[in-house]
Amino acid sequence: MPTGVAIRDVSGQLFDAAERVLLRHGPNALTSRAVTAEAGCAKGVLHRHFADFDAFLAELVLDRIGRIRARAAAMSASAGTGTVVDNLTTALTDLFTSVAVAVVGLVIARDELRARLHRAGSTGVPVLAEATEMIASYLAAEREQGRLGSDADVDTLALTLIGSGHLLFAGRGSAAPGVADVRKVVSSVVAGAAARP
Repeated sequence: MPTGVAIRDVSGQLFDAAERVLLRHGPNALTSRAVTAEAGCAKGVLHRHFADFDAFLAELVLDRIGRIRARAAAMSASAGTGTVVDNLTTALTDLFTSVAVAVVGLVIARDELRARLHRAGSTGVPVLAEATEMIASYLAAEREQGRLGSDADVDTLALTLIGSGHLLFAGRGSAAPGVADVRKVVSSVVAGAAARP
């Protein structure tokens, strides 16, 4: 990028560049130089907008957490439509084929980043905790609709689904599991929670 040319949505461009580096090369390759090279801008651009690289990474993760929270509202509103298994299969596939698995690896690898995220209000393992809340809220809405049993433990179901989904997708490189694989796991987890006729 030539000097003196204004960059629109600097944060968004840098976040997208960081995701590309993260997905291609993993958390250890994510440096300010790698991000700015990927974004096609000078290294100083990042440091003009963020106090330091950990501040940049914290904002990146918080932005992605915000996306999960926005998705959670839409997911809960969809309760009563489609099937519970299909809705959960879609949600887990969308979540874990995005950058979520790579971001979780980044959060686990960087103590200072995790500390900043906790100070910002994220609990547990950031991203996974918010995804668990999303699934639990959806399951609670389905329970209210009567499509899950009134005694369904939605918090435990959500933890099980997120943990199983993460294990299913993590460490597989570019060979993500198929929809049928995800559906099989979801069906097994929620089978005992379905409402009895």
